[in-house]
Amino acid sequence: MMYFLILVVIVVLLIAWGVSIYNRLVKNRNMMEEAYSGMDVQLKKRHDLIPNLVNTVKGYATHEQETFEKVMEARSKAMSGINRDPGKAGKSAETQSELSSALGRLFAVAENYPELKADANFRELQHQLTAIEGDIEKSRRYYNATVRDNNIAIESFPSNIIAGMGGFQHGVFFEMEDPTNRELPEVNF
Repeated sequence: MMYFLILVVIVVLLIAWGVSIYNRLVKNRNMMEEAYSGMDVQLKKRHDLIPNLVNTVKGYATHEQETFEKVMEARSKAMSGINRDPGKAGKSAETQSELSSALGRLFAVAENYPELKADANFRELQHQLTAIEGDIEKSRRYYNATVRDNNIAIESFPSNIIAGMGGFQHGVFFEMEDPTNRELPEVNF
């Protein structure tokens, strides 16, 4: 009878331990999805601001049509690249990087027009975009931290056993960087 009671206690403890790990994995997954959703909100804010920015620049730089078209094309790609599935974050990050490059070209065009840079509407839109870019960076960092925590829990022993049985998936990091930013600059004296 004593051995049976000890066996029951051990089984109950193992089940409680498994449930605890499973619940932690569910929490990590939900935090990752919530973080991705928060980043999605910031990206949509940026997408909504871009047409106003392009139209403001168009008023001053009418012969830069190709640049405007590229920005709007990149915006469309980026909007279609947004996916509610954090597992597709890599594809979304790629389209967002293309949009960032196109915006960089748009601001380079704006540099050629001093009267545009002096326009209050343009400065306000530029300020809003800068603020949104900061919010996107914060959201991306938070999302990537939740992905890291999720992946560690899925790969660590013994939670990897429960993760495998529960069908938990690795998260994909959202990296929106231009690979050329990683190259070492050439320094000449």
